[in-house]
Amino acid sequence: MDNLAARYYSSDFVRTEVADYCRGRWIAIEGGAMGSRVFLRYWRDGRPLNVNDPEDILSLLKHFGGVHPRSIYGSVNVYRSLNDKSLLENPSNIVYASPVWDIDGELSEWKGILEVVRIIIDELERLDLVESVFIKWSGEGAHVHVHERCFSDEVLSRHNPLDIAYSLVDYVIERCRGKILNVISKFRSIKVENTIDLKRVFTAPLSLHRRRNLCCVCFKPDEIDDFDVEWANPENFRHNRDWRIYIEGEGDKAALETIRVIGGYRGWFGESKTTSIRTVVSAPATPGAGEREMEAGWRGRIGRFQVMGLLQAARYYLLTGDLERAKSFGLNRAIFYAWAKRRGKETSLKRLVRGRGSVYTRVSLGRVEPVQIGDEVAFMTADGWFIIGDEVQKPEDYDRQIAKPIGSVVAYEKAWQVAIEYLKSFSKETLLNQQKFFKEVYEPVRDNFLELFLNPGKLRRDLAKWF
Repeated sequence: MDNLAARYYSSDFVRTEVADYCRGRWIAIEGGAMGSRVFLRYWRDGRPLNVNDPEDILSLLKHFGGVHPRSIYGSVNVYRSLNDKSLLENPSNIVYASPVWDIDGELSEWKGILEVVRIIIDELERLDLVESVFIKWSGEGAHVHVHERCFSDEVLSRHNPLDIAYSLVDYVIERCRGKILNVISKFRSIKVENTIDLKRVFTAPLSLHRRRNLCCVCFKPDEIDDFDVEWANPENFRHNRDWRIYIEGEGDKAALETIRVIGGYRGWFGESKTTSIRTVVSAPATPGAGEREMEAGWRGRIGRFQVMGLLQAARYYLLTGDLERAKSFGLNRAIFYAWAKRRGKETSLKRLVRGRGSVYTRVSLGRVEPVQIGDEVAFMTADGWFIIGDEVQKPEDYDRQIAKPIGSVVAYEKAWQVAIEYLKSFSKETLLNQQKFFKEVYEPVRDNFLELFLNPGKLRRDLAKWF
């Protein structure tokens, strides 16, 4: 440990703030030895790093003293257990997840960063989130936090905490995109991201910055106008311990509204982070770059959840000719497969129908009937829309959760036509067979759907060789 870090973390107050935030989180330590950056997340025996009390901080820093540790981070998730690495990707092990808006920029443009903070705070107030909100100055940027415990047990029992965190962050960024871009036009170093991810970490309160002699201080929304970077001086910091304050249930309205619009975390369905879409608002790297990207129609990847929903909708449309119900079916099947993947591929239909907490729980929405599509069964309401649990999948829900994310990458109508033409290359027998559709139609393109735009002939030739 360098002299500043050793002196700084000797403070009981500092260690208490770090430990109180990190308790229950998977933590990370960052340091540097001989000019290199070192990022540590596991003990030598493979267990995830974690702390329970202030004294654990000293033990941890001493144990890894050889890498000169400076910064301490806590995971976006708060876990039931951190005893084994295998538990980290188990959705049922997540008790809470923190919605955090990551605002980066050059230190010289810190006032512009605070303008973005105000924009996000105003939107959160519209969603009735006031008391459970705090801001961290992380050293070269800011994090706007919603306290993870402000969501009621009832809401958390219906939606995974990470789904809520991702949806809330994404929703607010989209709602504020225009205002944020106005700030970025004046402060071009600023970038706002939805970085919520299963393994994401954020700087712990009062952690030292990894390279600047600044610490991570917290303050509440009513202190924004008074904030100055000098608050982050580790020798004389100004820090508000009220980051702990929350009101249980204050976040319920926001959680339900944003889950309905965004649909949850997009990284569940795929193993790789690169298969999900990360929302970023920033200035183009060069003048005109943004316009050229839009003209090219290539702004990222399409996640597996969206590929499944699109292909299932196109499948239903080709089999029935009903476009609106095809949207309902497409979203229904995407949710179904994401649900099944989280709980194991061998989940039987009977278990889903009859089990407690079943994805097919009977609800008071009138008569719900099984519908046969080829050799698989889905459930439909009397109004003609497909349903999972107590959630009905309507065409407008498909537009928000499938079409809109696809449209952020390529023109949705183009994607729809490509999907239709792609499915037409398969036999009706394949489209009617659940297993064949998954293995022969969906799996080959789930991570490279955009190749159908660039070289559809090559992909079809590859498919012919495989099957």
